Amino acid sequence: MLAADCKRARRLTGSGSHLGSARIGLTSLAYRAAFHNLRPDEQGEALSWHELRHFHKEPKAIAIWLRTLGPVLRWLTPSRRRLLLSAGALIAAVKHSVGNLNRAGGAVGFAPDWMSSSLLGLTLLSFVLLCLFAARNFASLPASVRLHPQICLHALFWLLLAFVWMRRPGHGVLGVVSIGCIMAMPFLLWRVGYMMFTAQRGRMADMGLRDHFFYIFPVWGGSDTPYGKGFDYLTAYEARDETALAKSQLAGVKCFLLAGMAALTKAFLAGCVFGEGNVLLRSFGALSPPVPRLGAMFSNPGAYPVWLCWIALYAELLWAVLALAASGHVIIGWVRLFGFHVFRNTYKPLLAESVVEFWNRYYYYFKELLVNFFFYPTFARHFKGSPRLRIFAAVFAAAFFGNMYYHWLRLDVPLVTADFAAMWAALQSRLFYCLLLTLGIYISMQREQRRAKTRRRFPHRVLATGGVWTFFSIIHIWAEKDSASFFARVHFFLGLLGFR
Repeated sequence: MLAADCKRARRLTGSGSHLGSARIGLTSLAYRAAFHNLRPDEQGEALSWHELRHFHKEPKAIAIWLRTLGPVLRWLTPSRRRLLLSAGALIAAVKHSVGNLNRAGGAVGFAPDWMSSSLLGLTLLSFVLLCLFAARNFASLPASVRLHPQICLHALFWLLLAFVWMRRPGHGVLGVVSIGCIMAMPFLLWRVGYMMFTAQRGRMADMGLRDHFFYIFPVWGGSDTPYGKGFDYLTAYEARDETALAKSQLAGVKCFLLAGMAALTKAFLAGCVFGEGNVLLRSFGALSPPVPRLGAMFSNPGAYPVWLCWIALYAELLWAVLALAASGHVIIGWVRLFGFHVFRNTYKPLLAESVVEFWNRYYYYFKELLVNFFFYPTFARHFKGSPRLRIFAAVFAAAFFGNMYYHWLRLDVPLVTADFAAMWAALQSRLFYCLLLTLGIYISMQREQRRAKTRRRFPHRVLATGGVWTFFSIIHIWAEKDSASFFARVHFFLGLLGFR
C-alpha cells in the first residue's frame, strides 16, 4: 500500500521525471569529438540543428570521445570513481569546516584557530560516521527511530541548538565547535537524510564509507540542497561501462556550454536592461530608461510608472532563472563528468504551461528535497479517505512547511544568537510567498488532473505560459532577497494594480 501511495505521489509531483581552464579543454575536446577529426567512414552529411543540440547523444561524438579517452574511461570503474570522489570529499570536508568556522567567527566575534578548525572537522566526521553506523545497523535501532529517522536526525540539531541557547558556551573551544556545528549541520542534515532513506529501503548492508561519503561532502559543491540527491538516485544513473561514462561526460560538457550561455545572457540582462556596469553596458549601452531592480522599487514604488514596474517584475523572474541555471548547470556538469548522468537542476522552466510544471523544472533538486522529506510522508500517512484533502495536506507540508523550515535552518547567525526578531524579519515575507506557492501548486495540480491529456494549440500554450510567468513574477515579490519589509512589498504590489 505504501509503495502504491508513493507511486501515485510521484505522478502528482512529477518527481523522478524529466567552468575554468579544465572546462575549456573539455569543451574543446567535445567540439572536436562532435564535429572534427572523423574517420572517412564516419563522415557524412552535415549535422542537423537537432543533432547539433544533442551532440552528446551522437554516436560519432561518443565514438571519438571513446577513442581519445578510452584507456582512462576503462580504468575509471564505478568503484575507483567512488574512491577518488571520497578522497576529494575529505578535502571538501576540511574546506566546509573551515568556511563555516570563519562565518561563525565573523558572526559572533571570535577568531578561529587551527585547533578549533581541526576539532570541528573531527566532530563533523564523527557525526557522519555515527550516522553511517546507525544506517548500516538500521534494523537494530529502536522502533521509534526506525519509524521516524528524519525527525530523530533533526532532533539532534535542535538539541545542540538548545544547548548553545541555554549554556552560552562563549568563545572557548566548546563554544567554537558547537557554533561551527550549527553552521555546518544544515548542509549535512539533508544529505545524511537521503542516506537514511537508503537504510529504510534495506540497501545499506555491506556498504562502506566510500559508498556514501562522496555525496555527503561532494567535490562538485552545491548549497544546502543536495544536487544529485543521495545514494539511491546517484547509483540509478551511474555509468557502469566506458560507453555510458562517455555519454555522461559529453552530457556534462553540454551543461558547461549551457551554463556559459546562461551566464552571458545574465550579463546582458544586467548591463543592457538593468544598466549595471559591465563590459556589455560599455559596448552596447542600456535601455533608456534602464529597468530598475526590485529592491530600488520597494523603497520608492511611486517614483516609477506602472508599466516599468511590470517590465521589472518579469525581468527579475528571468534574472532568477538565469542565475540558477548558470550555477546549477556547472554543478550538474561536474556530477556528469564524474559518471552520474543525472537530471539537470533547471530545465526550460520558462516554457512551462502550468504552475506545477514550472515548480518541477525551475529548481529540480530543491523540489525533490521538499517532495521526498515532506510531501511523500504526509501523502502516504494522512487523509486517505479524502483525496483532495490528502493532496492539499501533502502540498502544504512540502511547499509551505518544508520550504519555511529549510530556510529557517539557513538563518545561521540569528539561530546561533537566538535573535527571534531577526528571524521573523527575515522570514515574514517568505511566509506569504510559501502560502501563495502552496495554493498555486495545489490549484494547478487539480486543474492538470481534470484537463484532457491533449496538446494545447499554440495560442492557448502562449496564454498558459504567460499566466505561469505572471504568477511566479508576482509571488517573487515576497521571495526577493532584500531587506524591504513585508508591507513595503505589499505596497509595491498594490502599486502594480494602480493603487498608489
